[in-house]
Parts: sequence; C-alpha cells; structure tokens
Amino acid sequence: MKKKFLAVLLTAAMSFTAVACGQNSSGQDETASNEASVENTAQADENADATQAETAAADADEKEGVLEDGTYQATFTTDSTMFHVNEAYDNKGILTVEDGEMTIHITLPSKNIVNLFPGSAEDAQKDGAELLEPTIDTVTYADGTTEEVNGFDVPVPYLDESFALALIGTKGQWYDHQVTVSDVTPYEEDADQMAADKVADLIDSIYVQEYTDDTYENCEKAKEAWDALTDTQKELVEGEYADPDYFGRDTGDASKDDPLNGDDIGDNEILVVSFGTSFNDSRVKDIGGIEKALQEAYPDYSVRRAFTAQIIINHIYARDGEKIDNVDQALQRAVDNNVKNLIVQPTHLMHGAEYDELVETLAQYEDKFESVAVAQPLLGEVGDDATVINEDKEAVAKAITAEAVKEAGYADLDEAKEAGVAFVFMGHGTSHTAKVTYSQMQTQMDELGYDNVFIGTVEGEPEETELSNIIEAVKAAGYTKVVLRPLMVVAGDHANNDMAGDEEDSWKSGFEADGSFEEVSCQILGLGGIKEVEDIYVEHTGAVIK
Repeated sequence: MKKKFLAVLLTAAMSFTAVACGQNSSGQDETASNEASVENTAQADENADATQAETAAADADEKEGVLEDGTYQATFTTDSTMFHVNEAYDNKGILTVEDGEMTIHITLPSKNIVNLFPGSAEDAQKDGAELLEPTIDTVTYADGTTEEVNGFDVPVPYLDESFALALIGTKGQWYDHQVTVSDVTPYEEDADQMAADKVADLIDSIYVQEYTDDTYENCEKAKEAWDALTDTQKELVEGEYADPDYFGRDTGDASKDDPLNGDDIGDNEILVVSFGTSFNDSRVKDIGGIEKALQEAYPDYSVRRAFTAQIIINHIYARDGEKIDNVDQALQRAVDNNVKNLIVQPTHLMHGAEYDELVETLAQYEDKFESVAVAQPLLGEVGDDATVINEDKEAVAKAITAEAVKEAGYADLDEAKEAGVAFVFMGHGTSHTAKVTYSQMQTQMDELGYDNVFIGTVEGEPEETELSNIIEAVKAAGYTKVVLRPLMVVAGDHANNDMAGDEEDSWKSGFEADGSFEEVSCQILGLGGIKEVEDIYVEHTGAVIK
C-alpha cells in the first residue's frame, strides 16, 4: 500500500515538472501551456484522491479483520523441528482474545521445555524477566494412551508474522526461536473440544493431594478458564478426574459455610479435623453441625477447622473461592497464634488410615504446645474381631436407624419390617485393619434385634460388605423394599454418586438391576446432622479436656 501511494506522489511530481518545463523560448502558445498545466494538476489531484480512497478502504478492511473477543483455533509454527506442538494437535492451539489481547495455548510433546519467554534468550536471563510457567496437559493419543506433558499460554502480539519466543529446557540452556500464529478459524467442534480439554487438564492438575506454593494460583487459573468456556464447551470437559460437574454442579450455597480459619484463637483451641466434602449443603449441615455443637459445649475454647483431603480443599477454593486449612496449615495457624492447649477432635468414623496419618502429622507439632490431646473418633476403639462392640457403636446404631426409619415415614423399625422394608447403610470401606469396624456395626445391629438393617461399603472391604453380597443378604431375608442411606459423617460425593447416582455401578442401580425389589429409595443425609451423633463427639472431646 505504501509503495502504491509513493508511486502516485512521484507521478504527480513529474507532472508538475513537465508544466514548468513547458514554458520555453520556442514561442508555444501561453494559453495552451496553461491549459496543459491545469489538466496535469487535475489529473494529479484525481490520482491522489484515488490513492487516499484506496488507503481508507484498506484501513477499513484491516479493522474488520480484528478478532473479536472469544476463543479460536489457530496454527502455531516455529523455526525449528525440535520445538513444535504435540502431534496429537496437528500444529494447532487455542487462541483466546480478551479485550483485544491475544493468547494462544499450546500443548508440547513432553516436559523437556520448562519455561518460555516472549522475547530473546538474552532478555529472558535478565533480572525481573517474567517467564511463562507451564501447565500440565494430559494428551490422549490415537491409540488411546495418555501422557502428561507441558503446555504454555503464549502472548501473541500479532498474527501471520513471526515474533521472538525463547525457551529453556531441562539442561538450563536458553535458545532463541521465531514463531508464527496463523490460519485463525472461527468456532468449530474440534476447537470447542480443544478449549474443553485445556480446562480438563487444569482440573486434573489440581485434583491432587499434594499442596504446593502454586496450589491456589492453579485453582484460580482453572476457574478462570472454565468461566471463559461456552455452555457447549463446558459439556465437553472430560479428563482423568475432570467432568462438567466439577465446576457446574450445584451443591448449595458456599457462603453459608464458615471455614473457621480465623486468627485470634486464644490459649485454648479445639481443632476439628474432617476428611472434608465439596458438597456445600452437606458441609454446612454435617461438619458445621459438629463444629457448632463443640463450640457451644466448650465456650472457653476456640473451634477451628482442618480437612485432610487436599483434593477437596482445592475443589472448594477453585469453585467457590473458600479457603479451608489443611492439617499442616491449621496446626501452623495454632502455633502462630500462641495456642497453649490444643484438643484435636477427628470426625472420622474409626481408627483407620486417615486417623493414623493425622496422629503422625500431629507428632511433628507436639513440642509447640503446652498440652496436646487427640479425642476418639465416632465409633471409639476398634477391637480385635467382629464380635467386639462398645457403647459408642450402640449409640450410633440406635441414632442412625431411628433417623432412617423416621425419614422413611414409619412409626418404628417393626412397622417398616412388616412393610417388607430393609435399611442398608453404605460406608466407605477400607483395607486398613480397622475394616473390622463395619463387621462390628453389623454385629451391633443384630444384637439390637434390627434384623432388617444391613451394613455395606463402597470398597467392599470387608468382603461381606460388598454390594453383591449385601443384595443377596437382603433378598435371602425376604425384604422387597430397600432404603439406602450413607454410613458416613457427610452426604458428599460417595452418597450422591456411588450410592444414589444413576450410573449403572451405583448402589441404587445395582439393587434396581437385580429385579428382586419393588422399590429402591435413597436418603442422602450424613451422620453429622444427627444430634445424637453430635453429642457423641462432644462427649469424646470432653473426655480429653483437662
């Protein structure tokens, strides 16, 4: 365009020169000369006007070509065969435009490139240089295999022209490269899937038990990427752990929950340690119910919360922005607040793996307090075999059965029995030696005369608590109606999905598929919302307060 405009200017200049040269001593008619001058000038003006119009039209076309905010598919090419997009994506990346700023997400073949820098390798090594950090992308290849590789969000200054992008590998050497982003296409099905896959990778990256300095930032990135998806793209999110329900499922109002992570604790603290749940309503009712009961019973102590499942902590923060302390964070908070007397009340059912891990972590902080005590879990001591029961197990058995019968609409257990109704309580199950606790709970039900109450587990450990064995036991006892209810402190993911879900592997689906039962119903309610259960935790805490 600039060359064309310059040519016109040169033409106009030559025209004016010709007019000036026309005034010579040959005796040519002055009027004719003037007419020629006017004609040449008019022609130059016409050419200039045409050029200006052409330039304006080109500028308008350029403005029309500016990408609107949104997500696109684009080709990412480089000047090196050693630096390229993963083969599964055919040199394609997801180009995001927000407020006119362009960024392309690329997925690489491996984790060998650890950082990128928008600019030269020399500038990348200067103090204050802001390096691009990798994301962990999970790639699914044509043969069905998967691999975790590095991905990057690369700022794009312009399209269809190369720009500098330096890289550093695992050996610590920086290299200069030129890259180009081109062939931008509008929304297509594969572009939608690539955008969804990026979010799935981000979700999978925070679906981990390990806490790092980047955990909260990665949670925020996942939520930001999810919010940028269209409704169609959100439905396509599918990863090793990711699915549309991770952010999309409505589990209640998180603002009603109190994470109990404040400072100003005082000398005395009761730290309530739970596995945790991302189901907001259950967290408020079940875990929150226990915490409030303890605070009311022991006003001289400040009640604080900790979850042992970092996966759940990450989920809650990513989706709802609510920060819940893990055990180390909660203990360090107690140290920083100069707590003298620490009581730890686990909400776990038994002395299982979670309880053991809690005790091990606590041992690292014991010398930080004047006194430390750990209260019993809900069902008390385990015992040696399936015949060993105790007052805690009896109290829990009575409380949960009474609540289940009431919720089902029967006056008492005998009335439900006459109606052919069996109550099946589904626990988690464990390979830990404490799994005998589930057998003991069945013993407890039997000794109370609760013939139509059965104890099962998701994991099927111990073996007799596995779903198919429970179905056969209920059938053999002659019951035609089944009420399922969780034997868990909270009605969270296991209760909603493993027990009451519509998938074919859920307990509800299993009982229905057997074809032997007239009716299968579910009570999605946790133990923590039962007052008698809360009272047991209060008693256990009181037993260790000096």
